[in-house]
Amino acid sequence: MLRQNRNILIIALIAVVNALGYGIIIPVLYSYSMKYGLSDFQNGLLFSTFSAFQFISTPVIGRMSDKYGRRPLLIISLFGTALSFFIMAFAPNWIFLFIARALDGITAGNIPVASAVISDTTTQEQRAKGFGIIGASFGFGFIFGPAISALTVSYSASLPFIIAGTISLIAVVMTAIFLPETNKHIGEVKHSSLFNFKKLFHAVFDENVGPTLLITLLNAVSFSLMIFAYQPFSIKILHLSANQISLLFTMFGVVGLVTQLFLVHRLTALIGLKKLFSLATLIISLVFFAIFFLKSLLPFVFASIFLGFSNSIIQPLISTILSQETDAKSQGSILGLSASFMSIGQILGPVIGGIIATLAIPYPFLGASIFSLLAFFLSFSVLKKGVKKESAF
Repeated sequence: MLRQNRNILIIALIAVVNALGYGIIIPVLYSYSMKYGLSDFQNGLLFSTFSAFQFISTPVIGRMSDKYGRRPLLIISLFGTALSFFIMAFAPNWIFLFIARALDGITAGNIPVASAVISDTTTQEQRAKGFGIIGASFGFGFIFGPAISALTVSYSASLPFIIAGTISLIAVVMTAIFLPETNKHIGEVKHSSLFNFKKLFHAVFDENVGPTLLITLLNAVSFSLMIFAYQPFSIKILHLSANQISLLFTMFGVVGLVTQLFLVHRLTALIGLKKLFSLATLIISLVFFAIFFLKSLLPFVFASIFLGFSNSIIQPLISTILSQETDAKSQGSILGLSASFMSIGQILGPVIGGIIATLAIPYPFLGASIFSLLAFFLSFSVLKKGVKKESAF
């Protein structure tokens, strides 16, 4: 498939860049921002700034890619990501940290646009494998991103951000040189405003894509709850060191890489797209529920393996299902809406987690299990109506 479709190689590179940037920044962002005098509350705002701006921008970028083409929007968004990393590296004060995270959020629509390139250049039968390659590229980045931070931060606190920015600039150049325009329906999308909160609300009730978008939201909330509780749970309940936590993150990356590169398309062909999707959401709910009761490391490691496996299946299947639930002219728009629902979940998850964690540290995992269980019941409603002849998006 990679030999036949060179575009997927470029899209895989873009996914690696995003994952590397995230993997490089997350381990060091908290300690780095503390040098600028930020309090814990301000740090929370800094972390949420990206998701808040991403929520607003991704439908705009997806819509613009339908109207003006995938290639220019990918170049712009990747350049914005690179610039944000360099601003972080050379920020003279804490204000520039917020500016950098906001800029990265504003230009973070490259994954929905990259997903639209997959939809543009593959058949419906190939899309699960194509989106799986994107997911595998994320897994690759999540393996090596934290490793890059660990190896470079001792030399300079700014060096990880400089490396992330340089990698992003390389992706800009490669996209500009090697990626052709794949949107064959430029300008054919219905004329309407680029961002419409009312449309976002009504999308939930669309008979084709509504359940899938709700699952995207619920899945994002559950995993944001998990990410919020992960470090305090690991340190205070399991008594893990920073090195052990880093090894677990590396394990997540390895499991995700193997699953999305070698297993997603095989399991889809064996079990079926819809059944596999439902099974993965159920496993995630059960794993979160099990973690709520865990008190020792070994069971937690096994639970984490199942968690990484199931999540690595869900992410590419959501994109595959959405691509089959809407028409060819609106792939960028619907995937942009999906990214916005994911951003809403990433904003709400830590807030909900912060509230229920006051009861006990493991409680966010119980909350995550409930949200994932709701997603499981909704999964029976996807791909029911088929694709409309003319999408509302």
